[in-house]
Amino acid sequence: MRIVIAGGHGQIALRLERLLAARGYEVAGIIRDPAQGDDLRAAGAEPVLCDLESATVEHVAGILQGAQVAVFAAGAGPGSGVGRKDTVDRGAAVLFADAAERARVPRFLMVSSIRADANHPGDDVFDVYLRAKGEADDHVRTRLGLEWTVLRPGALTDEAGTGLVRLEATTGRGPVSRDDVAAVLAELVETPATAGLTLELVSGTVPVAVAVKAVAGN
Repeated sequence: MRIVIAGGHGQIALRLERLLAARGYEVAGIIRDPAQGDDLRAAGAEPVLCDLESATVEHVAGILQGAQVAVFAAGAGPGSGVGRKDTVDRGAAVLFADAAERARVPRFLMVSSIRADANHPGDDVFDVYLRAKGEADDHVRTRLGLEWTVLRPGALTDEAGTGLVRLEATTGRGPVSRDDVAAVLAELVETPATAGLTLELVSGTVPVAVAVKAVAGN
């Protein structure tokens, strides 16, 4: 199975690439800086050069041809301004979803954020970010050709993953390690019964595989 990850050099994406490659999947990561290619290869992923801020839907659909899963894990980053919240966190996500639908990729995973909401109030950069993510999530959920799952992690940490999480439609705020986010995404790849769900994720007490199976059965 071929899996293509947007934002392939991101901290969650690199972790996810290692997990998926270890499970025997063919993994490709979209990057815009060729200098990042060696890091992806070390993680077991094929680097694919493409700038999602300037690419066309047709070009990205070509990259996605033959993929069974597309994962949007790109982000403008905490140091970016308002403009890139729109062009990356919203615009690139919308483009990637449209391209996945055009390429007939059956499974689509969106890495979003807790509190993402197109109507989130406020004018701070983080408020703009939450609106951008909410608008992107709303767009993905209208793509009828995709079996989408939206994952909304809480505050991300670099602590070692515990493999224990809380994964529900609503969890409330809380931290979660990037290791555990990647582990949940890897399980979601293999659990198509989670299609159509928007899930919040924080640290908890339930093993990752059990938590994913639980929401798939609800």
